Amino acid sequence: MYVASSRPSKTDFRKRLPGTVFALGTVSLLTDISAEMITAFLPVYLLFTLHLGYAQFGLLDGIYTGATAVLRLVGGSVSDKFRKPKAVAAAGYGLSAATKIFFPLVGASPFGIGALMAADRAGKGIRTAPRDAMISLATPADRLGAAFGVHRSMDTFGALLGPLITFLLLFQIGTVPGPIFAVSAAFAVIGLIVLIAFVRDTPTGKKPKGPRPSFRAGLNLLTDKNFRRTTISAGMLGLATVSDAFVYVLVQKATNIPLGWLPLLPLGTAIVFLAAAAPLGKLSDRVGRWRMFLAGHALLLGVYALLFIPEGGMGVAIAALLLHGLFYAATDGVLSAKVSETAPESLRASGLSVVQTGQALGRLVSSVAFGLLLQFSTFGTSITVALAALTVTLVFAAHLGRSEEQRLSLSREKRS
Repeated sequence: MYVASSRPSKTDFRKRLPGTVFALGTVSLLTDISAEMITAFLPVYLLFTLHLGYAQFGLLDGIYTGATAVLRLVGGSVSDKFRKPKAVAAAGYGLSAATKIFFPLVGASPFGIGALMAADRAGKGIRTAPRDAMISLATPADRLGAAFGVHRSMDTFGALLGPLITFLLLFQIGTVPGPIFAVSAAFAVIGLIVLIAFVRDTPTGKKPKGPRPSFRAGLNLLTDKNFRRTTISAGMLGLATVSDAFVYVLVQKATNIPLGWLPLLPLGTAIVFLAAAAPLGKLSDRVGRWRMFLAGHALLLGVYALLFIPEGGMGVAIAALLLHGLFYAATDGVLSAKVSETAPESLRASGLSVVQTGQALGRLVSSVAFGLLLQFSTFGTSITVALAALTVTLVFAAHLGRSEEQRLSLSREKRS
């Protein structure tokens, strides 16, 4: 919480952050309820209702995970080119909402299901950078970490509610797909309405001035040394990060907890993320966003190290999920706040999309590579490689960050 007097209140906190943050947080909360309802239901729907094979399901899951990467660049560049981040974000949210309506209509066609899953994730890719740009443009620079932390907390709350709503519906009506998709679509549409009704493109008096940037202007930001180092470091750390799905499988295997607990492990990460995102985002405004981002990846090293404890049981599993949630709280919104420091207002969405695309592509490659490693080597070898790769990359990223801090310090001394 922000200290405005000797006895701060929740009201003080809300006044310290612009309404745009809470409006977009509400949009993300509602949209994540919709998205996570589908994520929770798809294994049941595809494997047990439509009786698709495991190979087909694996391919569709890969499409669902990796379809956002390059389209982030499209969303960011179009948003900056036409100076309409709200319109571009609305197009992304609207595309995702529309897919929920058509899921039952494609039947058991793997091509149709795959196309809709790709379209849903395309909507996410298009909207992410413009949404984050609106948050950053509405928020004072010294509170960016807190703003993104609050947004991610609201987003994560939606991610918690989605699977619970799906579970309740399945408990009441069984595996009938129609009501699941209808309720999911309703949440998505309400989120779109909130965006249109309560969010402005940019706050009053902060509209970008000067000529409109070209579509390639975002990539041209890579000529700036500070921005390039942030992009490279984020991409490499993404490449050295084991995907969430593998983390949960590895935690279950390493701790030897019952297999039935596996579907509930993501909720452990999400609960910690929800509780810690806002406090760590605020802390990053004080200690430095890049330091917080690197500290988050150091916590992820702790997750990997815990996997070496033989049959650690529920205690080790809880500790691993605690560190995993803190990792996300210290990195997810904090990276967007860090990029907002270096990307100019006229290219804010483009700059965010460039860094986010590099990170997403790194994680996509990491997921495929680690899957092959785990298939053709032992459990211990796979974890050792993951631990070593993240350690080396973290040291490299810390070195780049330290070099940049020294350069900026020298620059400030010369100006003074």
